[in-house]
Amino acid sequence: MPFFSFEDFENFDRRMDDMLKEMLENLPKNYIKERKLPDGSIIRQMGPIVYGYSMTLDPNGKPVIREFGNVKPFSKTTPFGIQKPALKYREEREPLVDVISEGETIKVVAEVPGVDKKDIVLNCSEKVLAVSVNTNNRKYCKEIELPHEVDPKSSKASYINGVLEVTLAKIKKSKHKGERINIE
Repeated sequence: MPFFSFEDFENFDRRMDDMLKEMLENLPKNYIKERKLPDGSIIRQMGPIVYGYSMTLDPNGKPVIREFGNVKPFSKTTPFGIQKPALKYREEREPLVDVISEGETIKVVAEVPGVDKKDIVLNCSEKVLAVSVNTNNRKYCKEIELPHEVDPKSSKASYINGVLEVTLAKIKKSKHKGERINIE
């Protein structure tokens, strides 16, 4: 008796077709491009579809997992109450980011390839650094929660070969809790 029957392969093929059809239905229309080949035939290209994660250790040795890309997995509930895996697509990609705490500074390194430095917009508060790019060809967007409060005015940034590096000075905490006020 064979381990797999021909019917098993047909069912597998049908499931793959259903998954591809569902993916194409949910994929934003600007992710599907058609191109004419020299022989006159037309091919369909999808993308960019990017998903990944990075794992690092924080200064205390705890793992830090950061997702990046423009696709997020999630669970959706079917009409029968069953959880089903699905994908959520965004036009903007989240860049791969590393946050490095070094002494009195925090260094944020982000991969944003394929753009000019004039197209990168950085916005910083004491706790969050926002990186965004919005061009016709590339869109990136990421809000990075910083591990320490920083002085946004102290920031220095460089962009070389698709890698953005932002250095921020940590705010020094005051050792005493305010000043005593005398009552007259």
